[in-house]
Amino acid sequence: MTSLVGTGSCHYEQRLTADPKRIGDVRRIVTAYLRYWGWGELVDPAAMCVTELLSNVSRHANSDECVLHLETSDTGVRIVVSDDTPTVPVVLEPDCFSDSGRGMFLLSETADAWGVVPTDKGKDVWVEIGPASEEVATL
Repeated sequence: MTSLVGTGSCHYEQRLTADPKRIGDVRRIVTAYLRYWGWGELVDPAAMCVTELLSNVSRHANSDECVLHLETSDTGVRIVVSDDTPTVPVVLEPDCFSDSGRGMFLLSETADAWGVVPTDKGKDVWVEIGPASEEVATL
């Protein structure tokens, strides 16, 4: 798949602590930027993906400190969360009896594409969302 990120894009970056109590605040920031940039139709899938990515940092990273990066292009938005743990997230089949473990499955079904890039300090987990992703997130 061709990357959604290209020239003429808008950017936002924030260093933050992935505190579960503050993830709603981060979702509101993402929502505000997407609406301001003209991508209001991507708010629902982007909010779901941001929630899952930050929840994974909170649960699985060595530290709750991370960096959130948003970038838009003519075809959608790319969300990247960078953390200090090299462990790659795993997509699990949903278990209706489990209290957790559905997030990456939902993310993989919502995003047009997603992946992991190892870094010197840990990893970047990215998702790309275009207008078709909105249909999946609102089902």
